[in-house]
Amino acid sequence: MRELLLEDPDATSRLARRIAPHLRAGDVLELHGGLGAGKSHFARAVIAARLAPLGRHEDIPSPTYTLVQTYDLGGIELWHADLYRLGDPDEIAELGLSEAFETAIVLVEWASRLGPEAPPRALSLSLDFAPGDAEGRLLRIKPRGGGWDWLAGVLGGAKGAA
Repeated sequence: MRELLLEDPDATSRLARRIAPHLRAGDVLELHGGLGAGKSHFARAVIAARLAPLGRHEDIPSPTYTLVQTYDLGGIELWHADLYRLGDPDEIAELGLSEAFETAIVLVEWASRLGPEAPPRALSLSLDFAPGDAEGRLLRIKPRGGGWDWLAGVLGGAKGAA
């Protein structure tokens, strides 16, 4: 596990933009943290970073009420799921997340609600408020499964403690 101190929302966005180009089909980012911790902010920065090279600069809504928003990245889909309002774990299958875990890039807010449906391979990102700092966030990064070798290079230039 790696811990980083993100000084402000801009630092969170910068890290998300550095991670975004490395994501491929089958990559799942599990976003954990309380209300207002920055999960949606991080997800929007990843999505914007993937859309920008396609010339798309669009509003990126939160999927809080729709549960899932999808984006066509030209040959691959990116799914942004927010499971905060998930009523029943059986809804995960209805949403098609299990299939998306294999075929798309998937960002999942409130990922703990996946329960046993969590994929065996994911990058867990836990955001917490930094002690004594309303703007800062403490990010804990924990890869699960293989295929995250590129992460060391991305995090190499990031401030934080191993």
